[in-house]
Amino acid sequence: MVQETIRVYARLKPLGRRQQAGIYSVDDEKSLPSLEIIVPHDLADGFINNKRESYKFKFHKIFDQEAKQDVVFDNIAKPVAECVLAGYNGTIFAYGQTGSGKTFTITGGAEHYNDRGIIPRTLSFIFDQLQKDSSKVYTTHVSYLEIYNECGYDLLDPRHDASRLEDLPKVTIIEDSDQNIHLKNLSLHQATSEEEALNLLFLGDTNRMIAETPMNQASTRSHCIFTIHISSKEPGSATLRRSKLHLVDLAGSERIAKTGLGGHLLTEAKYINLSLHYLEQVIIALAEKNRSHIPYRNSMMTSVLRDSLGGNCMTTMIATLSIDKRNIDESISTCRFAQRVALIKNEAVLNEEIDPRLMIVQLKKEIQELKDELALVTGKQRTSELSQEELLQLDESIELFLKDNDPDSTLDVGADMRKIKYCFIHLKQLLNHSKASDKKQLLQHISEEKDANEAEKEELKKMKELLQQRNNEINILINMIKKEKKKARDALFQLNTASAGSTVLEQSLSINLNESRSPFSCSSLKEAKDFGSSFHRSSFLCRKPGEKMSLGCQEAFEVFKQDHADSITIEDHKQLLKQRFAEAKCLGEKLNEEKDRINHLKGAITQRHIQRAALAVSSPSEELNKLDPVEEKLRRQIEEGKQSYKTMFNHLKGLKIEIEHLQLLMEKAKMKLQKDFEVWWSEEATNLQV
Repeated sequence: MVQETIRVYARLKPLGRRQQAGIYSVDDEKSLPSLEIIVPHDLADGFINNKRESYKFKFHKIFDQEAKQDVVFDNIAKPVAECVLAGYNGTIFAYGQTGSGKTFTITGGAEHYNDRGIIPRTLSFIFDQLQKDSSKVYTTHVSYLEIYNECGYDLLDPRHDASRLEDLPKVTIIEDSDQNIHLKNLSLHQATSEEEALNLLFLGDTNRMIAETPMNQASTRSHCIFTIHISSKEPGSATLRRSKLHLVDLAGSERIAKTGLGGHLLTEAKYINLSLHYLEQVIIALAEKNRSHIPYRNSMMTSVLRDSLGGNCMTTMIATLSIDKRNIDESISTCRFAQRVALIKNEAVLNEEIDPRLMIVQLKKEIQELKDELALVTGKQRTSELSQEELLQLDESIELFLKDNDPDSTLDVGADMRKIKYCFIHLKQLLNHSKASDKKQLLQHISEEKDANEAEKEELKKMKELLQQRNNEINILINMIKKEKKKARDALFQLNTASAGSTVLEQSLSINLNESRSPFSCSSLKEAKDFGSSFHRSSFLCRKPGEKMSLGCQEAFEVFKQDHADSITIEDHKQLLKQRFAEAKCLGEKLNEEKDRINHLKGAITQRHIQRAALAVSSPSEELNKLDPVEEKLRRQIEEGKQSYKTMFNHLKGLKIEIEHLQLLMEKAKMKLQKDFEVWWSEEATNLQV
């Protein structure tokens, strides 16, 4: 195990043509070089100004503006790559404000070959070392993860060109029971040569999110992690080494007030600054000695880099600084972040594991050797399982042992662990079977009692509900009878006052009185029979679905239907429907008759053709070639029949549409009548309960 702090380096970006350099100095004479940044007092702040002028920061090495890419690689990435080849995990990440040279340091420039960054140079170095070392078998895989607006995407996904970013599958984090991080939907591509690995790198770089900002013409708007997975094994050895190297290009932090971003760029800047803020929280928590909780899960980036920050990894940070006078404050902030990172200690462990396939082969060989030794000592060749004869003998021995009442009796099966294990398993099964049977009987008895009690309760509940329903129906019917009696008295009183001495009116009054006193008359029963078939299909509020309507409910519905306005509409529709059915039936018969007549006329024409053909054969003459007046007459009759058939058919079609419309209106009126009765019946039942 190697325990060391994170190594921190600083790199100064060369100034542009129109940029004005800030005041700084680099001291390389000591063991740890230091960078001093001087911020002179501004006269606009007044004569009394206690602001700090000098800021000094220590780094493992400082690369000035003239430093080349190969020097940066040899000092920073090469030692980490050598450790990764030895079996340790490694991480190199660049941190700094936007436009300070992070992507140039990690990936490199595209103009010159010498401008290659850390990733292509590391790939070249690793594959050169793999070719030189022939004592081991190496396997190399590559993955490229992009974290854009706190969502992970696979930059090596072939669907990047044909799909929108929102349609691509997102990379999600899965944590196992050992708190190891696994990335779902992140592809792992095998690279057998430097050329294949570089092609994968260039493919991922073309899919990155890049936009123009006031600080940088080609600003990367996402965090990218290029990971190299290496596994090595010596031929014939069961030990397998697995290591990985994270090369991280973080998106640059930026101050919104200074850059003046808006719209989509502003949203991206918010997510970038938020994820870098969570990264700083993790760094601060790791620097505190007594801190128990580290907030790795706050962002996707800190979750992915959990091992790199305070875990099993050799981590190196590159702080990229822009010494432009306008960016001095951001450079000081980056240096402060680097000083906090330098306090974190990582414990890198050699990642060795046993190859399970070779381990299985070794164990099988060892088992066979032990079997041979056992057969040599006992003189018998034993199999892994007992024979059928031995099992029967053991069953008999166990049965005799259980039946024997002698407390001193023993069960002797010899010094054979297979037989001893079988006897223990058999006795355990017998004991569990007896316990299970007793428990099953007890549970069955309890269940039967419980079911009986529940059935009694359910029956009692149903009887109470039925009794309550009948009481409600009786009360509603009594109220209806009282209303009908009151109507009859009012009608009798009016007729008496209008003509007290008229005998005819008395007779009509008595007839009306009898009709009013008998609400369930023959006419109402006849209407109920006509409408009963459709009414019984509905489910009223006074009964459950599938249950027949009670007698009281039926009687109430008959009385309700007499006074309802829709009953007259339904009767009118019935009569009209009967007429339309009769007309349609008559038209259908006429159509069939007309069709038969047309077929008969066609047959007559065919017969006429046969007769004329026979005459032409027997006695040819010029008159036979002339038009036949009989045939012309038959054809005119067929045309007239077809015209009549078409007219009647169109009339029948119109009748069919009218019949369907009447049926629909009738069905709607029935449904409305049923619904009104449901509402009225439930209101009456509610009033009675109140």
